[in-house]
Amino acid sequence: MTNSNIEPRKRFLALDTSTAVLGVAVTAGGELLHEINASGERNHSVHLLPIIEQALQASATTADRIGGISVGIGPGSYTGTRIAVTAAKTLAWAWSVPVTGVSSLHALAWGGYHAAFVQQPEAQHTEQPSVTPAAGPDWIIPLIDARRGQVYTAVFAADGDKPPRRLAPDAIRLMADWVQELATRLTEAAGEGRMPGSLWFVGETALHGSAESLAPLMEAGNVRTLPYELEGRWTGFLAEAGIYAESGDLHTLIPNYTQLSEAEANLRRSSEGSLNTR
Repeated sequence: MTNSNIEPRKRFLALDTSTAVLGVAVTAGGELLHEINASGERNHSVHLLPIIEQALQASATTADRIGGISVGIGPGSYTGTRIAVTAAKTLAWAWSVPVTGVSSLHALAWGGYHAAFVQQPEAQHTEQPSVTPAAGPDWIIPLIDARRGQVYTAVFAADGDKPPRRLAPDAIRLMADWVQELATRLTEAAGEGRMPGSLWFVGETALHGSAESLAPLMEAGNVRTLPYELEGRWTGFLAEAGIYAESGDLHTLIPNYTQLSEAEANLRRSSEGSLNTR
């Protein structure tokens, strides 16, 4: 006999530690139940589990109400990304729920664009338009600093209240080269009659979003920048949207580092040097 008072599992626990922000959220049906975003010096390994416990308690969420875990798999901080992925796999195993790996850049793009149009009055918009007059959807370019003039980045097309649509894969790119590639993409888009309404650079724009850095794009498009720190809810919303496949096989969930960690790169260089001296 089924007890109709027992609520089926439908909540998502969302985790992302790929940036300096430790984001934890509980979502259900496209709604945010509770969220904690802790900014700090990437001490995520110390704070993640206590913050998860706080978020679950604040949203009155017990393990039997969790239907899945969503986790940002990067790209971003090598160590930070690994922390969230490890925690997600451990909890998914303990609770016998599937886990969904989500692009941290996709979450950053959606959250940054939402912040631009909903939370920032200076954007001078009252809603999120997916298409501006006589132009195509805005492009959203998330930025996470990867040092040495590099960024983790991608391109997405805005789609109103829906998750942005991917136009270019997540990758680590030299910012100077990336700007030139975007300028080429804009030229091609203009020739095909599908110019974006605006280009929104969101995320760590203080380092890479200056007028000098983006100069090659200024004449080609309406360029806007918005500093934005990742919020955990967007990882949960992307998982709920079904864009990324959930998996019950925890071994298939791996971080998207997009490059060797600095320690691995140094070790490889050291090994190659040793071989060359033999």
